[in-house]
Amino acid sequence: MDSISSLHPLSKAWLLDGPLAAHLDAYTALLERGNYAARTMQTNLRALAHFAHWMSRCRVTAEQLDQDCVSQFLDFHLPNCDCHSIALRTHDDLRAALGHLLAVLRDQRVIAQLVLPTGPIADELSRYDKHMRDARGLAEGTRKGRLHMVGQFLRWKFADHEFTGKEMLMEDLRGFITKELERVNTTSYAKCLAASFRAYFRYRFTCGDEVRGLMGVISTPAQWTLASLPRALTTQEVQRLMAHCEQALPSPFRILSMVRLALDLGLRSAEIAQLELGDINWRTGTVTLKRTKSVRQDVLPLPVATGEALAEYLRHERPSTVVKAIFVRLKAPHDQPIGADAVRAVISRALRCAGVAHGRAHSLRHTLACRIVNSGGSIKEVADVLRHRSLNTSRIYAKLDQHSLIEVALPWPGSNV
Repeated sequence: MDSISSLHPLSKAWLLDGPLAAHLDAYTALLERGNYAARTMQTNLRALAHFAHWMSRCRVTAEQLDQDCVSQFLDFHLPNCDCHSIALRTHDDLRAALGHLLAVLRDQRVIAQLVLPTGPIADELSRYDKHMRDARGLAEGTRKGRLHMVGQFLRWKFADHEFTGKEMLMEDLRGFITKELERVNTTSYAKCLAASFRAYFRYRFTCGDEVRGLMGVISTPAQWTLASLPRALTTQEVQRLMAHCEQALPSPFRILSMVRLALDLGLRSAEIAQLELGDINWRTGTVTLKRTKSVRQDVLPLPVATGEALAEYLRHERPSTVVKAIFVRLKAPHDQPIGADAVRAVISRALRCAGVAHGRAHSLRHTLACRIVNSGGSIKEVADVLRHRSLNTSRIYAKLDQHSLIEVALPWPGSNV
C-alpha cells in the first residue's frame, strides 16, 4: 500500500472508497511480481483511480466490468472527461492499466474468463489449424496469418447462416478479395490473400469438396521468380553496425549477441528469441536449435566471436531471472522471454543507428549467404547453413556470386576484352 499512500489525496479517496477497493492488494501484487518501476506503478494506480471514479459516477460494480466497459470509458468518457484535473488522462497508460485490472479480476473469478469462439466456423478453423500443423508442418506464425484471413472470409460469407463447405461460391470469393484489396491495395497483401486461400481450398479438396472452380478465381500478382536481389549489407556497413553495437548503451552485448547470431549463424528472429540456456554447449562450442521454422532440430557450430558476445551478455547484462530463455525482457513485466518482434526491433534500430537505411533483421541472413557464395561456397552450402528445405529457396543467391558471374560474362561489343 506504500504506492497508494503517496498518491494525491483525491486519487487515494477514489481508490480506497470506490468500487475497486477490495481488489487493490491483488492489483498491486501483480505489478510487484512484474517488477514494475515505482513510477510506472504510480501511473497505473492513478489510472485505476480515475476509472474507479468513473465507475462510481456510473454506478458500475466490479462484477459488471468487461472489455466493453473499458472501451466505453476510453472511447466516450475520456474525450469529454470533466473529472478533477488530478485525473490521469493519457489514453495508452489508461488502456494498459485497465488491461491489468481485467486480468486481476479474471484471476480472482470476479468476472468471467475470456470465452473462446465456438460454433461451426470456430470448429472448421480448429480442424484447419490442426491440418496445417500436423500434415503441413507450418510454423505458428504462418498458421496464425492464414487462419485470420480464412476466418474473415468464412465469417463474412456465413454471417447469417450455418457454415457448410459446399456453399462457397466463386462470386463470394471474388467479392471478398475485391473488398479486401480496396481496403489494403498492396502487392504483398494480394500475395498473402492468394497463398492463404489456395492453401485452404486445397485442404477443402482433401475433405471432398469440389473447389477447383474457386481456386481458378484466385490470381496472384505478377512477380517473376528470382527477379529481385536479396538486400545484403556491404563490408563497410557491417563494420559500422558492429562499431555501433559495441558502443550502444545501456546493453551493448545484448544487441551484439543478437546481431552476431543473425549474421554469423543466419538465425531467424524467432529462433533467436526462442534460444534457451540449455541450447548452448560451451564445451563443444555448438548451438542446438529445437524450435525452428522447419520443425526439426539442428546443431550449429558456435563461432568464437558470437560465443564471446553471448558470454559477456550472460555475465554482465542479463537480468537475474528464473526464465530459461537467453534473452529476457528488460522492461516490466520482467521474468518473461522476449518475442520475435522484439528481436526484429532491436536489430532494426541498430541498423538505423549505424546508418544502414535499407537494412532489417532478415538482411543479416542475406549477408551471410552472400559471404558464402563470394568466398567460393556452393548454393548447397548456402542451403545447409540457412537450413532451407529446398535448394530452390537458395538459388536467388547465385545472382550475387561475383566470381562465377565474371567467368560467364560475355565481352562488351567493340571492347578489347
